[in-house]
Amino acid sequence: MGNDSDRSATENFEENLLATTSQLTLTIGQYSERGVKEENEDFVGSFTPENIHQLESKGIAIALADGVSSAEAGKVASKTAVEQFIEDYFQTPDTWSVSHAGQKILTSINLKLYRKSHEFIHEEKGYLCTFSGMVFKSRVGHIFHAGDSRIYQLEEGENFLRQITRDHVATLGKGRSILARAVGMDSSLAIDYSKISLKAGDIFFISTDGVHDFVAQEKIVDILASNVSEQEKAEALVAAAKVGNSDDNMSCIVVKVEQLPSESLNDYNAKLTRLPFPPELEPGMKIDGFVIKKEIFASSRSQLYLVEDEETAEQMVMKTPSVNYENDTSYIDRFIQEEWIGKRIDSPYVVKTLAQKRKRNFLYYIMEYVHGETLEKWMKKNRFPRPKVAIQIVEKIAEGIQAFHSQETIHQDLKPGNVMITPEGSVKIVDFGSVYVAGVAEVFRPIEHVGALGTASYSDPQYLMGKNSGVQGDLYALATIAYEIFTGELPYGPEIEECQSALDYDRLRYRSANQFNPVIPLWFDRTLERGVAFDLEKRYASMDKFLKDLHHPNPDYLLDDPTYKKDKSQALFWQVISGFWLITLLLVWFLFSN
Repeated sequence: MGNDSDRSATENFEENLLATTSQLTLTIGQYSERGVKEENEDFVGSFTPENIHQLESKGIAIALADGVSSAEAGKVASKTAVEQFIEDYFQTPDTWSVSHAGQKILTSINLKLYRKSHEFIHEEKGYLCTFSGMVFKSRVGHIFHAGDSRIYQLEEGENFLRQITRDHVATLGKGRSILARAVGMDSSLAIDYSKISLKAGDIFFISTDGVHDFVAQEKIVDILASNVSEQEKAEALVAAAKVGNSDDNMSCIVVKVEQLPSESLNDYNAKLTRLPFPPELEPGMKIDGFVIKKEIFASSRSQLYLVEDEETAEQMVMKTPSVNYENDTSYIDRFIQEEWIGKRIDSPYVVKTLAQKRKRNFLYYIMEYVHGETLEKWMKKNRFPRPKVAIQIVEKIAEGIQAFHSQETIHQDLKPGNVMITPEGSVKIVDFGSVYVAGVAEVFRPIEHVGALGTASYSDPQYLMGKNSGVQGDLYALATIAYEIFTGELPYGPEIEECQSALDYDRLRYRSANQFNPVIPLWFDRTLERGVAFDLEKRYASMDKFLKDLHHPNPDYLLDDPTYKKDKSQALFWQVISGFWLITLLLVWFLFSN
């Protein structure tokens, strides 16, 4: 990527002008029916962008999945695989190749389904499905496949149906076989990826075994070559499978290539993966239809600019990579991944990464502009805020972080400087340059804190020592932020920034929150203490449990006497007492804070 970064945007633009106005055009028919089974565990889907830029840069995607019925959650698995593949593919950066994007997405989907399967291991409930998908981009068809669903090609004027995927099955003898590969079957997934040159008139037929196992190939060819619409062909193929006594769900997609773009467009698309870094930007300069208004932030790694869209006058934020890393392929890959991650996260408490509507001539991405100030500045102005306000901020940050976790993504660098508070009191997490995506990252990379003053105060020491503590790492950061909002201090003091080893952390001791804010109840303090525990065995395992204990006194935290015996009458007594304490402490707290 770095080797071609000196190509100018003008050269790319002039070469693009040589392309004709012809576009990729497909007609697609898809149909799915449960057949003789009680429910349909197959799922089919397709998406054709209306935006010309997206059609050129991303293409058209189709996908089909067959839920493994013996796994008991095949229906959910197939729906998840198809919908997430198509949705996530169109969120990936233009700078990713189709193969890179597709395989990353499917790896992430596989791990998500595998983990869901193991949540129900004692119930023998698994989320497994086959997957066959294609992305049609420029003059090339990109194929992604796992399992025993199939993709066939019928060339124009031919009467031979060519299977272009292989079945992933293991033969047991005596005509028996089992599925050897499926999405969600193992923690890692070997995806068959291949690509095929497209020709106008080509027809592609994607089907589950409930169709192709019960219809003769001659019959399939006759239907595909017939003079009816692709939708009618798909329905006719399922009807033929029903006549053939199919005993399974029946699903298929029929795609006909009507028109292809010019040859030069394929070369142009390849150049998108080698975009040059933008030059140093100044107010008044224009780049791809955006006017630079001012620089918001700059570091050795990136720059943020307030920009205005010339067409809509909407204000946005442009993030650009630093020229210091122009030849660093790992940095470039991570910068590109940031945009993809941002597009996948959908939460009112996370800044939105916006889709690019015009051709990009440089490497950057666009985000919504958030009015307000950082939580870091807000805390300096609002020492000892009202408990209701403080708890709401913590809850909103937690919801934003949980949106990352729902996508198998760990933030890793949550801190007050990365959280914005709007004038209306809303919360936005605005930076995710250090995230770790399970199922996508080949190795865990501990975040670096060179020149990032204060970051070490909030990051889990497990991260800094090279261990991936996952959700618990983000929980540590949230608990540290909660502690600081309520006290104006850090739970282990400023000395934590100087720690370099496990021994350094062992020397630190938690500082009780009520020594800085005496109205903080004991149970609340102990919740914070457990949230920032260095030992993962002692730290909360989930955000929900941590938030619950912030709201409701945990009776265990009220028992100072280690010799206390927990019989039923005593337990009831302490439950009543803790409720009384809660009401009393909240009243006292309210009086002090106002």
